[in-house]
Amino acid sequence: MKKLLPWLISILLAITLIAIVAVILLNSIMGDDKTNNATNKAANNAASVETKKLTADDRVELTSEIADIKTNLSDPEYLAVLGLAFQLDEKSTKEDFEKIKEIQIKPIIIRTLSDMKPEEINGSAGKDLLCAKLLNLINPELPEGKLIKVEVTNFIVTKL
Repeated sequence: MKKLLPWLISILLAITLIAIVAVILLNSIMGDDKTNNATNKAANNAASVETKKLTADDRVELTSEIADIKTNLSDPEYLAVLGLAFQLDEKSTKEDFEKIKEIQIKPIIIRTLSDMKPEEINGSAGKDLLCAKLLNLINPELPEGKLIKVEVTNFIVTKL
């Protein structure tokens, strides 16, 4: 029995280590949810942005709108019509945004909506998810400055 005990301990330790490694690998491979990544990126971006009180005039100066975006969702039987407001950090950033919004920003919005199902976009959580995705996708496209906030100003999802 004395000779068998070290072997049993070694085997149990090996099985435990293999199980731990398997759980870690499964979590890293299977647990990589895209919505969590988008939410985490948005939370990190939001944490790095300094918040300051803006007057109504300042908000109007720093906000750009895209109205009446119409596209099918990933389920081709559903159509989304929405308007979005984008708050930028500086006037120069807004000017750059205005120049590229039809040729770069609008296609990003349409592609993002085309990948979403009607269930994903409904409710406040769905709209928050959409805004977080757009914030993460649009910021790298801006030549200078940062997109601070994306807000849904108009929203309709209807079945064709």
